[in-house]
Amino acid sequence: MSTKSSKPLAPETQAVHGGVYDVTHHPVTPPIYQTSTFAFESVAHGAALFAGHGTGYIYSRMGNPTVEALERCTAELEGGSNALACASGMAAVHTALASLLQQGDHLILSSSVYGPTCTLAEKVLPRGGIETTVLDTSDLTALERAFRPKTKVVFVESPGNPTLVLTDLRAVADLAHRRGAVLVVDNTFMSPLLQKPFELGADVVVHSLTKFMNGHADVVGGIIVTRTEEQYVRFRKMLNHYGGVLPPFESFLVLRGIKTLALRMERHCENALRVARFLEGHEAVRWVRYPGLPSHPQFELARRQMKGSGGLISFELRGGLPAGRKLMDSVHLWGLAVSLGGVESLIQHPASMTHASIGPEARKRAGISDGLVRLSVGIEHAADLIEDLGAGLAKLAEKGTGVPGPVA
Repeated sequence: MSTKSSKPLAPETQAVHGGVYDVTHHPVTPPIYQTSTFAFESVAHGAALFAGHGTGYIYSRMGNPTVEALERCTAELEGGSNALACASGMAAVHTALASLLQQGDHLILSSSVYGPTCTLAEKVLPRGGIETTVLDTSDLTALERAFRPKTKVVFVESPGNPTLVLTDLRAVADLAHRRGAVLVVDNTFMSPLLQKPFELGADVVVHSLTKFMNGHADVVGGIIVTRTEEQYVRFRKMLNHYGGVLPPFESFLVLRGIKTLALRMERHCENALRVARFLEGHEAVRWVRYPGLPSHPQFELARRQMKGSGGLISFELRGGLPAGRKLMDSVHLWGLAVSLGGVESLIQHPASMTHASIGPEARKRAGISDGLVRLSVGIEHAADLIEDLGAGLAKLAEKGTGVPGPVA
């Protein structure tokens, strides 16, 4: 099967057919090349491959047909040049930053990002002589002031994790390019179906494949998508040395997950909007952040920049952390677990879980309150999810939660 067409294919079609290029056996699904090494046709063939000439494979750390099928599919979906599948989302982030930065360089990082990304920037990169400024990249004035002569990279996660603050990617790209810097966008929360960072000026896009791209909570993986071939070559050399590559079987599973990405994202968005509206109307809830609600401070930016509002919701209860703990221990359909983007709905507490490692000051800077609760809304029936949340919220009227009066 081939994806060649006289006109560009819709993303929904790319998700089903992307990456399948075996014209010899015509498999509907790319096979799993579960091998560590590949035999050469001759000594001359092997020497040519190591010299960077000819076609073929050497060793699965350096390239594998199943992995490449996933890389081609993701690059097509994002509208990039090439992609590099990595062993985890953090392997993708680390490889990208290590490829773009060197001793003496300066990095600007969104304050609301995945906790380990912030830890990497503030505690690991300094060992290599790389400095980082962490700030709210939605504040363009503050961002412009943060640039230095040695600023080489601006790293943005939008919507932010877990606050769902949005960054104007086009404006940040323009600012970064005027200063000679590269914009890297973590697009995990949106997937290529809901947000196209390259169309907004990004230079590099990263994903945790673990989340929406795979969608079934059975793979840990990451991917880097490059705008140019030159970037790809540089990143590939770094990844080969780091060794954090995604194995063939995991690549096969992610490709299988991507085939239903469009359908899943549609249901995630529909369910999340219904759940967000329910929470916003509940007297036990202090505030709700969801890009699809008009109450979101950047609702208009969301409508311009995103093709959907995603499956993540952040909120805080009037009873603060005690009420949040009570709710998380009271629900049944919502799994109490970290991660996101799977078909199942999850609930978690960022301050004590995903963002515990960055410390209280960094959480305060990022707007992550101790009472913030994050939902990853799955593809179950929305009425069941709302009923389960409502039953949990009804228990908050019990003594000790800080929620006054009846809340059911």
